[in-house]
Amino acid sequence: MTPEHQAAIASLAQQINLSDPGSILRFGQEAQNRAQAAADAMLEGAKNQETGEAGRTLSSLLTTLRGFDVTNLDEKPGFFARIFTKAGAEVSGIITKYESVKGQIETIGDKLDTHRTRLLEDVERLERLYAATLEWFHALGDHIAAGDAVLQRTNAHTIPALEKQVAENTGDDLAPQRLRDLRGARDELERRVHDLRLTRQVAMQALPSIRLIQENDKALSSKIHSVLANTVPLWRQQLAQALAIHRMREAGAAVKEATDLTNRLLTANAETLRRGNQEARTELERGVFDLEAVQKANAALVATIEDSLKIADEARGQRERAAEELAKLEEDIRRVLMQAKSSAQSKPNG
Repeated sequence: MTPEHQAAIASLAQQINLSDPGSILRFGQEAQNRAQAAADAMLEGAKNQETGEAGRTLSSLLTTLRGFDVTNLDEKPGFFARIFTKAGAEVSGIITKYESVKGQIETIGDKLDTHRTRLLEDVERLERLYAATLEWFHALGDHIAAGDAVLQRTNAHTIPALEKQVAENTGDDLAPQRLRDLRGARDELERRVHDLRLTRQVAMQALPSIRLIQENDKALSSKIHSVLANTVPLWRQQLAQALAIHRMREAGAAVKEATDLTNRLLTANAETLRRGNQEARTELERGVFDLEAVQKANAALVATIEDSLKIADEARGQRERAAEELAKLEEDIRRVLMQAKSSAQSKPNG
């Protein structure tokens, strides 16, 4: 302790009069009241809705940003989408939606900026509250030190001296009562110092609590600033990049289609030339008659001759059989005629 600090504690100790119970009850009461005021201020800070409202507004902004998705511009459209979607319609829709969302983001951004200003004001107020609480904490410590000094002096000197006086029976009939009152005042001072210690413990707990609330406010304020300074501009930059990439992809697709068409035309022309040349050279290299045609004609001629010979043979056999049959028929007719002639000659003689 510095001499000035020791002198301040000694001054506080002089405020304690063990013969006056009121001085014991009043001792440290002002410091306790200031600690109570600090606790009340902390409670008001805890009930402050600014932090919760700022957090909800920040969440609303982030939800709005996430809801506006431009990643689908990086996807290649399907076959039917390319047929039924007009050129630029998708980009126009994205831009229209952006204009709508932009107004929402600006409104939420203004609210966040207001919240940030109030949070910074709360940080400054909490800083003053912390300094006041720390001052009161030290004041309580000084009162406790002063009370301990009085208790030590009372236990070490005042009470033993009065006990000796009572023991020696000096004829002072009120000495025992004064001893009893002194002991009661000492006990009351001990309880008072104990209460001051409890109050100082509350003040000690308030210090980190104040810092915690202050750090949360500063962190939220910093987060709001980061979102407004970084997230929103980056979101707009992402949109611009996505649109630029989309248009670049469309241009690249057009160039690719033109290149593919050129390649298909070159390939088709080469294939057509090849087929035409093949057909022409094939016809040019053919003879007057195809060997296959000659072979077929020869086979047909051979078959025709063979059929003619076969038919002639069959006709010859049929004629021979017919001649034999005719000869038999002629013989039958002769026999019948001969029989008829014999019958006619035999009838007159009878």
